[in-house]
Amino acid sequence: MCRHLAYVGPPEPLGRLLVEPAHSLYRQSWEPRRQRYGTVNADGFGVGWYADGDPMPARYRRAGPVWADLSFADLTRVVRSGAVLAAVRDATVPSADGEAAAAPFAAGPWLFSHNGAVKGWPGSLAPLAQNLPAVDLLSLEARNDSALVWELVLARLRGGDSMGQALADAVPEIAAAAPESRLNLLLTDGVTIAATAWGDTLWYLARPGHSVVVASEPYDDDSRWQEVPDRTLLSAGRTDVLLTPLKEPNDTPAPAPSKEPRS
Repeated sequence: MCRHLAYVGPPEPLGRLLVEPAHSLYRQSWEPRRQRYGTVNADGFGVGWYADGDPMPARYRRAGPVWADLSFADLTRVVRSGAVLAAVRDATVPSADGEAAAAPFAAGPWLFSHNGAVKGWPGSLAPLAQNLPAVDLLSLEARNDSALVWELVLARLRGGDSMGQALADAVPEIAAAAPESRLNLLLTDGVTIAATAWGDTLWYLARPGHSVVVASEPYDDDSRWQEVPDRTLLSAGRTDVLLTPLKEPNDTPAPAPSKEPRS
């Protein structure tokens, strides 16, 4: 599977978020503490970030393990950003797509990551793929399940859905087509974060009015980390975190969202 993390808040060196913590995403590439599927995330990695005044994020991605990239430490030491999305990858099936298969995927102002696996890939999602324009399918960055999941989410974003709505609608639809899939999705536009917990772990660390981190697992032992319940949509910014139960496939509408207390 994968481990991923998103941050919005005051500009920080990337290394302070991704490398320096005791159980950082960097370390999770070989020693995750809460990963339920797979043991080592060595099949690629990536980080996307936003520069002041530019709504379009930059990305740095590679096909191999993050610990083998000697440039990564230099990059994360000097680059600062107030919005970051990063991931380390454990491939579900072999692929020749190289770094193109590594998150974050990007389009316009958005960065996206998928922690999980689509059951029965690729055949299970063929009916959903048929609803996408041919040009979008031919433009997929990679031939893996995460790239197609991203395209299904992106179609909703381009249609005018908010980030949270796009994830909340896409996940039950994908789960109905491919039962038993794991669909922890992470999305940011550089200002807010939307994420789903669906089959794997998801946590957040909120500092009121300051910053929020959303991650597959805590990168340190700060007692303020909160676990997101399974089958939940998270929407977060600097000021609040909103948790909304997700609909099960073919289920009735979900209950109204609840705002989590900030401590």
